Amino acid sequence: MADQRVEKLADILVGYSVDVKEGDLVSIRAPFVAEPLILALYKRCLERGAQPVIRASIPQAEPLLYRFGQDHQLEYVWDTDRWMVENLDVSFTIISDTNTRQLSRIDPARQQISARARKPLLDRFLERAADGEFRWNVTLFPTEAHAMEAQMSLAEYEDFYYGACLVDAANPVAEWKELAGRHARLLEWMKGRNEVHIEGEGTDLILEVGGRTFIPADGECNFPDGEIFTGPIEDKTRGVVAFSYPALYGGQAVEGIELEFEAGRVVNASARGNEDFLIKTLDTDRGARILGELGIGTNFGIKSFTGEILLDEKIGGTVHLAVGASYPESGGVNESAVHWDMVCDLRKGGRITVDGDTLMEDGKIVVA
Repeated sequence: MADQRVEKLADILVGYSVDVKEGDLVSIRAPFVAEPLILALYKRCLERGAQPVIRASIPQAEPLLYRFGQDHQLEYVWDTDRWMVENLDVSFTIISDTNTRQLSRIDPARQQISARARKPLLDRFLERAADGEFRWNVTLFPTEAHAMEAQMSLAEYEDFYYGACLVDAANPVAEWKELAGRHARLLEWMKGRNEVHIEGEGTDLILEVGGRTFIPADGECNFPDGEIFTGPIEDKTRGVVAFSYPALYGGQAVEGIELEFEAGRVVNASARGNEDFLIKTLDTDRGARILGELGIGTNFGIKSFTGEILLDEKIGGTVHLAVGASYPESGGVNESAVHWDMVCDLRKGGRITVDGDTLMEDGKIVVA
């Protein structure tokens, strides 16, 4: 029997998150294992008079490319990909892994070749999104692999995931609009402020955000959602931060990351595990050692670490920092082929103050 929660999720994504319109060119990109959600989205786009295309992939193909592809193959960018970045109105990307660690033994230098070659596409993607020409959404379809990463059974993970999406609420869209109202009050409180001070176990970090735009994540670009974020001033970050959870990137996990910043750049980096991958990624390009994002998690329905950043960066009572590319709409100007989010849990003794006033204490937002 089909899970009706998939149908409800598709209703929200098409009708609320990106509001698909007649004539929109829509890409639905996902591993084939997400077929129920792919088809639910496809059907609703057709019903709205859009022009949807399905770009289903085979998960096992990516490691084959990195293992056997020559450099010129890793660098190759299809004209169809360039065309889509320039012409799509809407894109859906569905995370649905069958093996979350299948790239863990791939040389990160191989992935960097591909990332650098595709950076112009990423830049154009971000530019069109910032200009309002392009709407995008990243969501997830639960699999055994994601459930195992979160240390749950698949049934438990599905309940957890769809609960975080609020699909079982009497009026899910109204619930997401209520969160938007809370975000609006937070953004009003942040207006005109500059110095963000993050304190926690192993963490004493100062960022400056004066003149930058905080963006509310109300369920449009990510689903589930729940954060406010901005691009910190690139040369002002200073201090140290210790990240609470393993940081996953490019199919690899790095545990116990500690970063030290001076004048905005990472000057020292260490990790308990897979430190070599951390250093190589930070050395991808000049922008990879600069913060592109400061985010504050506000989804208190997500309570535990899952190993999937789409969810983990939204955990209420946490802060996440991304080294690498900033989102232009935030006012950030850092450019990089990297955008790597890392999460710091502040629910046990942590604090965020802004210009000396407390925003978060022990994981609880104390304003708005």
